[in-house]
Amino acid sequence: MKEAVETFNSMSAFEKRKTVLLNIGGSVFLMANWFTFIYVMNHVSVKATSLAYLVCPILTTLLAYFILHEKLSKTQWMAVGLSISGCLLLSYANIMDMFFSIIIGFTYASYLVSQRVNKGFDKFIILTFHISLAALFLLPFYPAYSGTIPTEFKFYFCIETIAILFTIFPLFLNLYALSGINSSTVGMLLNINPMIAFLLAMFLYKEQFGLIQIIAYGIVFLAVIVFNSHHIFAMKQKFTIISKDSKIT
Repeated sequence: MKEAVETFNSMSAFEKRKTVLLNIGGSVFLMANWFTFIYVMNHVSVKATSLAYLVCPILTTLLAYFILHEKLSKTQWMAVGLSISGCLLLSYANIMDMFFSIIIGFTYASYLVSQRVNKGFDKFIILTFHISLAALFLLPFYPAYSGTIPTEFKFYFCIETIAILFTIFPLFLNLYALSGINSSTVGMLLNINPMIAFLLAMFLYKEQFGLIQIIAYGIVFLAVIVFNSHHIFAMKQKFTIISKDSKIT
């Protein structure tokens, strides 16, 4: 906290204004993402929220390209095209699912892109500010929408698990990743989330999937590999060199 205050005080007036806007905007985008996700989950369909995880990486990549001017290779553009085709296959039966998915995906994509340029501060401090500000924004709605205070231990255990393990921890990792790699890459790696959910649903919960759904998820998985192919080949080349050096030694 002390370092964050010192860093902020050392900034020029323009940088201070930019930092304040980036953090307030980040909190608003995060809050909008939570609200739209919960609303769609409860009032539209679970499928639409699942599809949002596939739409979000595409929107993140496009926003990063047009706003942050992040460069994409031809291979990465091919991966974006594959992702779009996979999402279209999953949404062809219900266009409204795609509409709501785009809204959810856009809010989180905007959050990732805005935080890519939010530098100079500890990521945990930034996340604490975003969540605290979101809580203050929502506080006036509490008297109108609150219910009876739960007394069961199970409720508080589930809330704490969701808040810490499935919300704060992933958000912190996302912000931390943004300090080292492009937002387009972070966005595309989000596709791993629905991939894991799809595999769990198929093999663990034995849910039935049509051929089109299997093909669509296969296309999206291929898109993740194609998008990060340069990293994969670089790691493979590095591993080969290390193996040769160890043999010579």
